[in-house]
Amino acid sequence: VQLVESGGGLVQAGGSLRLSCAANGNPPDLYAIGWFRQAPGKKREGVSCISNKDSSAYYADSVKGRFTISRDNAENTWYLQMNSLKPEDTAVYYCGANYDSLYSGSYCTQVPRFGSWGQGTQVTVSA
Repeated sequence: VQLVESGGGLVQAGGSLRLSCAANGNPPDLYAIGWFRQAPGKKREGVSCISNKDSSAYYADSVKGRFTISRDNAENTWYLQMNSLKPEDTAVYYCGANYDSLYSGSYCTQVPRFGSWGQGTQVTVSA
């Protein structure tokens, strides 16, 4: 599957953004979509993931209560609603696909378990 992210931008602290991850399909071996981010000089990290089987969601502790992951099956699009943004949320955000039938939420902490990365979308939060 090919993924395309959009929705990033510049926002003040406390503001909101909604990121979109559009796929060119929803193959039966697609088990989860994850949102990851990478700040300058830092490793890519998992932010939130959602199971394609039962829509169960995983959130990193740093975003719990502020971010919400969702999907629109009809549009093959996944979303990340980001509220109460903080300067430390500044990063390039990527979505990735997991093709493992054994997928569980813990996979979201393991970047190598995801692939088909999009080009990313920049999120900048000013203080």
